[in-house]
Amino acid sequence: MHTTKLLTTAVTTTLFTTAFLTACSTPHQNTDANNQASSSNVITPSNSQLQAETKIASLDTIASAPRVLPKQMGSNSYHVMPPMPMPPSVQNHENYQDNKANPVHRTIEDAISTFSIDTDTGSYANVRRFLNDGQLPPTDAVRYEELINYFNYDFTNAMRKNNAPFKVSLETVKAPWKATNNIIKVAIKSTDEISDGASRTLPPSNLVFLVDVSGSMSSKDKLAMAKSSLKMLTKQLRKQDTISLITYAGNTEIVLPATQGNQQAKILAAIDRLNASGSTNGEAAIKLAYQQAKQNFKKDGINRILMLTDGDFNVGVSSTDEMLDIIKRNRDNGVSLSTFGFGTGNYNEHMMEQVADNGNGNYSYIDSVNEAKKALIDEMSATFNTVAKDVKVQVEFNPATISEWRLIGYENRILADEDFNNDKVDAGELGAGKSVVALFEVTPVGQKGYLNTSRYQATTSKPTTDMSNELGYLKIRYKAPQGSKSKLLEYPIVNSVNTPSNDLKFALAVAGYGQLLKGSKYTGSWTYNDVANYAKQGLSKDPLGTRHEFVKLVKLADALK
Repeated sequence: MHTTKLLTTAVTTTLFTTAFLTACSTPHQNTDANNQASSSNVITPSNSQLQAETKIASLDTIASAPRVLPKQMGSNSYHVMPPMPMPPSVQNHENYQDNKANPVHRTIEDAISTFSIDTDTGSYANVRRFLNDGQLPPTDAVRYEELINYFNYDFTNAMRKNNAPFKVSLETVKAPWKATNNIIKVAIKSTDEISDGASRTLPPSNLVFLVDVSGSMSSKDKLAMAKSSLKMLTKQLRKQDTISLITYAGNTEIVLPATQGNQQAKILAAIDRLNASGSTNGEAAIKLAYQQAKQNFKKDGINRILMLTDGDFNVGVSSTDEMLDIIKRNRDNGVSLSTFGFGTGNYNEHMMEQVADNGNGNYSYIDSVNEAKKALIDEMSATFNTVAKDVKVQVEFNPATISEWRLIGYENRILADEDFNNDKVDAGELGAGKSVVALFEVTPVGQKGYLNTSRYQATTSKPTTDMSNELGYLKIRYKAPQGSKSKLLEYPIVNSVNTPSNDLKFALAVAGYGQLLKGSKYTGSWTYNDVANYAKQGLSKDPLGTRHEFVKLVKLADALK
């Protein structure tokens, strides 16, 4: 983990420096000896950035947070509002986990990939925020799987086995950025579809709103946005739901004890009273939130803490590990914790993601009211209602047919191979109606890959009887939401290269976009224009307008490069 200092630029503004409270957290447990944040550079405007401003100005519509206007009478199209004017330049101190892309593996040396699913989407909205502010994101802010899984997919060839709460879809297609390589898609799709009436079909909910009201939350893109988000969610509540509201700054306070969801005027009034001041005592707040959730626990219902903050914990927690220990001790009691990130400047994304991952919840970044609507209303079932927990994926590649492979994304979700069968090892949760996609780039035996040929080791393996037509073998483990023992599903990956579905074309476009943003060495001659053209083939099903908006973001990234 390191602290990245960024400088948002505008063409006509004068640069100035602003002091911020710096988020305090120690490095992730897998990092090296340095327990202090590494020094980093301030990015100042370059000639290329100034040239980019001219290119941006030429775009018909600059992409923004998904400000999708309702369909007009007699129209079948959605409209995306232009962005707000670019704010004055400020110096930012934002915190991201080191995030280096997965390497290429030689199959005869390492044939197995094991990882947890990831349904977080925060990286996509956070990257969008940087682009809309006129600069490329820091590479550590780009997580491929969160970009891809921001979108919902409807894979028609999905298979359901043994009454699992999800279907599995497998596709093998040509890699769009390297003609001699293939892409193997592994997709998991919940059998419970997202619907407009999701709140009516959800189990009774016990929700604790845990809101950061410290001084760092005073800007309009933080507490004001958080309050708007909670108001939208409040209007979806029912009599069978229970809501509590806790605030934290230097001290913690129960602003609203457990209240029935149909008492919306009372809940909205409590939200309206929130104001920002003071420092941030995150540890005491989380402890109190879990206490409140346990007091109002709903058996067979949804019990979840919604933490709304910029992640700037500066009192009460001496280390990230201390914070996570509190969360781990509580997650097995049936109370999950989701984080919703707000704002810029001192944003601590590393903390936000770790808290949600260890709390068996979701991490979302809210850069607009419309993103809040997407996360809390449009995809309410996926955000709150878990249909499978501790979902793990393991793929074993056949060295007789695959010489090299790499997993695109999931870098901070990699598991040891032996952890796949260990039910004590935590993994990601799958929400109702949610789809999760993992993409592998593979090199068929006989084709030139990325790695040099080994001098002393055989380059091929004799195929095992009756398995020469397999590219690999997929295993998935999952638990029921209240279960403790995992169930196993198995699927052969057949050696058959097909034409990609439109959904897969779109997912590949998003993967290419992420790799270009990160400066990947694996995309060959692929350009942002290629990404946009590929994405346009998957725009037919786009009820929220997010896929069309993605194409605009690609053009914006191209202008800023």
